[in-house]
Amino acid sequence: MPAGHDTSGPDPSDVRFEHVPETDQSFENALTKARAGERLDVDDGVELLTTGTDSDGIDPVRKELVLEAADRRRADVVGEDVTFVANLNNNVTTACNTGCLFCNFKDTAHQFETGSGDHAGFTKTPAESRRIVEETLGLGISEVCSVSGLHPAFALDDEHHEILASYDRPAQTVNYKPPERYEVDPGTYLEQMRAMSVGDVHLHSMTPEEAYHAKRGTDWSYESVYRRLREAGLDSAPGTAAEILVDEVRDVICPGKIDSQGWVDAMEGAMRAGLDVTATIMYGHVENEMHRVMHLDAVRDLQDSMGGIREFVPLSFVHQNTPLYRRGVVDGGASDAEDELIIAVSRLYLDNVDNVQSSWVKYGNAKALKLLNCGANDLMGTILSEEITKRAGGEYGEFRSVADYVDMTSAIGRPLVERSTDYRRRHRVDPDDPPFGPHLGPRADGTPLLNRPSRGATAADD
Repeated sequence: MPAGHDTSGPDPSDVRFEHVPETDQSFENALTKARAGERLDVDDGVELLTTGTDSDGIDPVRKELVLEAADRRRADVVGEDVTFVANLNNNVTTACNTGCLFCNFKDTAHQFETGSGDHAGFTKTPAESRRIVEETLGLGISEVCSVSGLHPAFALDDEHHEILASYDRPAQTVNYKPPERYEVDPGTYLEQMRAMSVGDVHLHSMTPEEAYHAKRGTDWSYESVYRRLREAGLDSAPGTAAEILVDEVRDVICPGKIDSQGWVDAMEGAMRAGLDVTATIMYGHVENEMHRVMHLDAVRDLQDSMGGIREFVPLSFVHQNTPLYRRGVVDGGASDAEDELIIAVSRLYLDNVDNVQSSWVKYGNAKALKLLNCGANDLMGTILSEEITKRAGGEYGEFRSVADYVDMTSAIGRPLVERSTDYRRRHRVDPDDPPFGPHLGPRADGTPLLNRPSRGATAADD
């Protein structure tokens, strides 16, 4: 057991799964189907992700064949452009009682109650959120992304507050305490949406878990909740909280969260409400390759039925400061080869999702660029703030300027394109025409976001 681990929580030897990476398919047949552009099944995906279940470990020669097939598919589907969005992360609160073992972003909600003492977390009022967005909008951003903890005082609106307050034992039954119990009132979800929806900026917020929190204790549908949020200014919903969409994995890493079907139901509700969404996978912890492909299969089925997923975002588990690591349930995250293969197989398996993201926050600059040759085409966003990965132990910083993006994509000889959140608007960046700044935001004029020194393509990994 690594030094610094505590011994509470599940014993690693107790983690047993029904689903294991075993198939009746062969790697060669699966690769032939992938190269031909045929729709893959779960067994095909497992063979590609493992580079063959006929032997242990990842075969480096076979791996390169999978990466090559995915890179060709990427070129056929979306071409050579590398896209990014000029965005701000404004996470409203770290207060949360869900207890996910992969997360170090949250702060236990009781710490935020009046008189409970000092803590490292934060909660922003709607007025503070609006001020932050107003100030940043002038820098040229086109998107505000907001993903927050499940603060017990958060409710959809005043009616929801009344419903939750009527429960006899609210803290135990619906995770609710009234705002007056806390040092800072986060307001309602509708108030926060209105606050962050400033000047035609695109508001990307309300994960399935947050949507559940915004309807807890009621019989409201996800569609009705997302319609209310959309009326308040929400433009699209992030498909985080997906982790691994297999319940035997969720029972280990996030037993307090919505189950796999709950995530699907929420995403369907968002799309029925007229919102675009993204989808994610968070891998590299206790799950195996079968679980990963089952997750991809669930996302593909959802896209087949609804058609509103604009991008797929693989998120490599950052382990250093998380309970899973401290308790010895995991001893690390995914390997470089696993990162490359999840990007590649995501591209090959998700034949109905055009855009696959590579994250410099999770991977660092050098690996993020390499993954653009493994099937990914998007390099996420400028961020301007990123607390979640940093708290988990991420090492790769919180900001990339447009000039940084020019440096990075020039290093691999690929065109750079600023895109809107929904990919419907694009602006091609000319690497020979500095200075470099965003053009798609409601107040963007090409001026550089911030006066920060440009980073080289591998600086963040040195």
